Amino acid sequence: MTDQTPIPSAPVLGGLIAYLQVDGALKAAEFFGKAFGAETVYAYPPDEQGRTMHVHLHINGSSLMLSDAFPDHGHPHQQPQGYTMQLLPGADEIDTWWQRAVDAGCEVVMPLDVMFWGDRYGQLRDPFGILWSMNAPVGKA
Repeated sequence: MTDQTPIPSAPVLGGLIAYLQVDGALKAAEFFGKAFGAETVYAYPPDEQGRTMHVHLHINGSSLMLSDAFPDHGHPHQQPQGYTMQLLPGADEIDTWWQRAVDAGCEVVMPLDVMFWGDRYGQLRDPFGILWSMNAPVGKA
């Protein structure tokens, strides 16, 4: 990873960006495209072992960044824990977003339903072990 080629600039969307370390960042980016409509705006070329140090995605008006684990550089892969990625599709879009994620291969953890706070909410787990939730107002916002 000593390539000194300048990295093209891609617009960063949002004021707080999640940066996930996964086992298979390029595969995760492809999956997130199918499940959540993610668009890859930049991906650093993979090394000889197929790992990439940076992928930049746009999902639902926000940026999400990914990398592979690099245990040989002090960054071993760890199972995701202690966080949930939350998507906020509109009230008239949540069923479409939910079904697309399920059809792509997300496991339903908590079915989409009206919660005590009045919004529709549910949780899914992707094949990389990441927990995702969706939340939208009931009816048109």
